[in-house]
Amino acid sequence: MTRGNQRELARQKHMKKQTDSGKGKRRDDGLSAAARKQRDSEIMQQKQKQASEKKEQPK
Repeated sequence: MTRGNQRELARQKHMKKQTDSGKGKRRDDGLSAAARKQRDSEIMQQKQKQASEKKEQPK
Protein backbone atom coordinates (compact mmCIF):
# COMPACT_ATOMS: atom_id res chain seq x y z
CA MET A 1 0.00 0.00 0.00
CA THR A 2 1.70 3.12 -1.16
CA ARG A 3 -1.11 5.48 -0.18
CA GLY A 4 -1.60 4.27 3.40
CA ASN A 5 0.20 7.21 4.99
CA GLN A 6 -1.50 9.74 2.73
CA ARG A 7 -4.93 8.36 3.64
CA GLU A 8 -4.10 8.46 7.32
CA LEU A 9 -2.95 12.08 7.06
CA ALA A 10 -6.13 12.97 5.18
CA ARG A 11 -8.23 11.33 7.90
CA GLN A 12 -6.40 13.27 10.61
CA LYS A 13 -6.80 16.53 8.71
CA HIS A 14 -10.52 15.86 8.24
CA MET A 15 -11.04 15.06 11.94
CA LYS A 16 -9.25 18.26 12.95
CA LYS A 17 -11.40 20.26 10.53
CA GLN A 18 -14.58 18.71 11.92
CA THR A 19 -13.67 19.46 15.54
CA ASP A 20 -12.60 23.03 14.71
CA SER A 21 -15.79 23.76 12.77
CA GLY A 22 -17.88 22.70 15.76
CA LYS A 23 -16.37 25.26 18.08
CA GLY A 24 -18.74 28.04 19.04
CA LYS A 25 -21.79 26.34 17.59
CA ARG A 26 -24.71 24.90 19.44
CA ARG A 27 -25.14 21.36 18.20
CA ASP A 28 -27.47 19.80 20.75
CA ASP A 29 -29.44 21.76 23.31
CA GLY A 30 -31.23 18.72 24.69
CA LEU A 31 -34.61 19.58 23.17
CA SER A 32 -36.71 17.49 20.87
CA ALA A 33 -37.54 18.83 17.43
CA ALA A 34 -41.08 19.76 18.50
CA ALA A 35 -39.87 21.55 21.64
CA ARG A 36 -37.24 23.43 19.65
CA LYS A 37 -39.84 24.46 17.07
CA GLN A 38 -42.18 25.70 19.81
CA ARG A 39 -39.40 27.66 21.51
CA ASP A 40 -38.30 29.24 18.23
CA SER A 41 -41.85 30.23 17.30
CA GLU A 42 -42.31 31.93 20.69
CA ILE A 43 -39.08 33.85 20.20
CA MET A 44 -40.13 34.96 16.72
CA GLN A 45 -43.53 36.09 17.97
CA GLN A 46 -41.85 38.20 20.65
CA LYS A 47 -39.52 39.76 18.08
CA GLN A 48 -42.44 40.54 15.76
CA LYS A 49 -44.38 42.11 18.62
CA GLN A 50 -41.41 44.29 19.56
CA ALA A 51 -40.90 45.33 15.95
CA SER A 52 -44.54 46.30 15.52
CA GLU A 53 -44.50 48.26 18.79
CA LYS A 54 -41.37 50.08 17.69
CA LYS A 55 -42.94 50.86 14.32
CA GLU A 56 -46.09 52.29 15.97
CA GLN A 57 -44.19 54.70 18.23
CA PRO A 58 -44.29 58.28 16.93
CA LYS A 59 -40.99 59.98 16.34
